[in-house]
Amino acid sequence: MAVELNGTIAEVLREEPLVIKNLKTWHHSHSYGGWGRFFKGLREGRLLATRCTNPRCAEKRLWLPPRCECPDCWHPMEWVDAPTVGRIYTHTTVLYPGALFRAAAPCPLISVEMDGVCTKLMSYLKEGTPRIGLPIRAVFNRERPTNTILDLAWVPHA
Repeated sequence: MAVELNGTIAEVLREEPLVIKNLKTWHHSHSYGGWGRFFKGLREGRLLATRCTNPRCAEKRLWLPPRCECPDCWHPMEWVDAPTVGRIYTHTTVLYPGALFRAAAPCPLISVEMDGVCTKLMSYLKEGTPRIGLPIRAVFNRERPTNTILDLAWVPHA
């Protein structure tokens, strides 16, 4: 099974902060604010996470999706490269999507577990059949980026 996107492209209106025009049946400008760096990283083929800068904070693992402030102590976070390999923690398959769902059905949605990351990242499996514990690696949509989370997908990894 292969998942394909519907071909729509989000136009970049501003770089700092990253603001995109997401083409739908209506116009909506969306600012990523402090998270723009994450989506720019996806365009570059990088998976960026954040880590707390407070030396006294107990949580030193990475946060993905990233956070602007540490949820435990509210200190600023630093940007670091995240692992691009992991395993499927949970999964489900979308058979009957809503009108604005941008991937072809059936679409395997997955929760990705990565070493050193304290959260699970929601994404989709671009190729293969999902199963819990399946080793996977990140792939990036760099040819025609959408500037959305759909620029990140996963495929089985040996």
